[in-house]
Amino acid sequence: MVRGKEVKRGEPKRADYVLFYKPHLPLAIVEAKAGYKTVSSGIQQAIDYAQILNIPFVYSSNGKGFYEHDLLTGEEKEIPLADFPTPNELWNRYKQNQHIDDEQESKIFSEYYDDGSGRSPRYYQRIAINKTIEAITKGQNRILLVMATGTGKTYTAFQIIWRLWKSKQKKRILFLADRNILVDQTKNQDFAPFGKAMTKITNRKVDKSYEIYLSLYQAVTGNESEKNIYKEFSPDFFDLIVVDECHRGSAAEDSAWHDILTYFSSATQIGMTATPKEETNISTSTYFGEALYTYSLKQGISDGFLAPYIVFKIGLDKDLMGWRPELGKKDKFGNEIEDKEYTQSDYNKTLVLEKRTLEVAKQIMRFQRENDPYAKAIVFCENIEHADLMRSFLCQEAPEFVKENPKYIMKITGDDQQGKAELDNFIDLESRYPVIAVTSRLMSTGVDAKTCKLIVLDRSIGSMTEFKQIIGRGTRINEDYGKYYFTIMDFRNATKKFSDAEFDGYPTEVKVELGSNVDEETAEDAVFDDAEIEEGIDDTYDWDDGEVIGEPPTKKYYVDDVNVEVIDVNVQYLDENGKLITENIKSFGKNFILRRFPNSSDFITAWQQAKQKLKFLADLSEKGLFLDELRKEYGKEFDAYDIILTNTYGIAPLTREQRAEKARELLNHLEGDCHDIFTDIMNKYVEIGVSALENRTIIRLEPFTSQYGTGAEIVKKVGGTEKYLEITEKLKQAIYSN
Repeated sequence: MVRGKEVKRGEPKRADYVLFYKPHLPLAIVEAKAGYKTVSSGIQQAIDYAQILNIPFVYSSNGKGFYEHDLLTGEEKEIPLADFPTPNELWNRYKQNQHIDDEQESKIFSEYYDDGSGRSPRYYQRIAINKTIEAITKGQNRILLVMATGTGKTYTAFQIIWRLWKSKQKKRILFLADRNILVDQTKNQDFAPFGKAMTKITNRKVDKSYEIYLSLYQAVTGNESEKNIYKEFSPDFFDLIVVDECHRGSAAEDSAWHDILTYFSSATQIGMTATPKEETNISTSTYFGEALYTYSLKQGISDGFLAPYIVFKIGLDKDLMGWRPELGKKDKFGNEIEDKEYTQSDYNKTLVLEKRTLEVAKQIMRFQRENDPYAKAIVFCENIEHADLMRSFLCQEAPEFVKENPKYIMKITGDDQQGKAELDNFIDLESRYPVIAVTSRLMSTGVDAKTCKLIVLDRSIGSMTEFKQIIGRGTRINEDYGKYYFTIMDFRNATKKFSDAEFDGYPTEVKVELGSNVDEETAEDAVFDDAEIEEGIDDTYDWDDGEVIGEPPTKKYYVDDVNVEVIDVNVQYLDENGKLITENIKSFGKNFILRRFPNSSDFITAWQQAKQKLKFLADLSEKGLFLDELRKEYGKEFDAYDIILTNTYGIAPLTREQRAEKARELLNHLEGDCHDIFTDIMNKYVEIGVSALENRTIIRLEPFTSQYGTGAEIVKKVGGTEKYLEITEKLKQAIYSN
């Protein structure tokens, strides 16, 4: 959970007992409750956990018996303690329900790869792997796995391939991707255990002596002058084909990539994607079938495996109100501008307001300076020309950083060889530069930028598929680099798609035909969504980062004398249910406390009854109260107690000095060193709060040690430990009395 710049982990869900029949094969879950509760009191909680973990048999117990819920049949029953089923009994029940015979059983038990490091699949990876192995074992030959960006699709694919390969169910396997960097990362990292059994198809050469093949789609397909080298393999050569990012080309009925899968139609084929596509002639579900398993971005964030996001929606005056040129106005090149109302959809397509791009650059660099100037950022622009202009203005706004290293800001687009050459450095964890990558479409997918903390949206995004891919550039958590969340700076209202039901759901098939009555963004996206280019992409795709190569550019007007200003900024956070809401620190804190203490008297009572106020505050903080951020809102002179009271219930706060003044009356009854010591402790309370009274390490520090001696000597001077605790308790009662 993120509020302001503070990050906290939510409360985890913890299953009491998960019972595994084999490693990575859980069969039952048990929720244990106290003896005074009913035997079934934990069953609903256990069912919730079992559904998340894909466990078929669910139990609740109060220590006197068991209550069973069978998720396979829906049946429930109470059973005595002594009759809890054995592992074999539960497995045989599962086998019978799922129609698994003995031969299939041995294949399902194939072992995971274990490198000895203790690494094991996360629960959702285990589910995807086990479901896939079981489906293939039972004869299913087309499988679709939908897993959000950053959730380990490649590692999941490796474990699936490893188990099928080691058990000899599949002997020759092809892994297809559409980016060189993806193939190389896969070969050198997750797939490394395949060793000498593995090869990457390069230079359009075929060697049939390997068992595991990795390839770009483009490396095995051809154009008019080159043959399709995949046909040098026999149609039944491969037993298994895994298609990474299968939404991009393999599902398109008229693509060369689709021809590969048709040629090897006898092979089992697994499609993997974060964003299944259902559009004109491109349907992942039509080809691969309905998703066997889906692990969504929302679920990944909720589970804490993916980074949550903050959204800054920035409204520019010319975006929100439009712009119309005065009659006869000419652009910077002397062209008379067509008289019409220009809106956000026109900017950087038919009209370039240069000072608009300049204002966006100013906002980006202001954010970088206020947070971390060296935090990786990706800026998505409308097209290559817009990216050129954005890079120039960003450099103007960051002269000290560009002076330090000219590669602080790099344009990384399909037409720029120098920029593309820096892509590896941008995603390299150890490389500081480039810091800010300015792009159009080239980096919207397949770029594993683990340390990216800022995504800037300054272009129209037509499809949900592309939006999800772009957001996926920031969703990886990297605690070693302080990456717990990322920020989206939205200048085009693209983040409205977060509220679309399709964002976290499966897309429904739509038919978009060019020339029909569809909006410009949808039609454009249908053409350009796969228009990304890099070294090795088939030259028959005559596109470059969303622009047609060789065609004259669309007529544009270039205006450099129209000012653009920010007139609205909205900050949105994810709430504890994963919903994007506009909520500041104060309202979040208020709602957080009200859910736990509906009335001020409830909170005051709980506070006064808490023996340790620091623990009380720590508990609230661990559960999600961003107390440090609230202190920034109200000031350091107020106690946490008063900040909560005034923020939640509107009760006028007292400063710590005012509270201390009430309590100092008690000091009049003390004498000598005892009086002086506790006077200094109260002064410390005014300075730092209640920890001065509850954390006894304070008397072992200055100024106490130089004036009164060691901690033990100080305790002795006030009458011993019990007396010390008695006085501090009375002081706390006086401080927080009504």
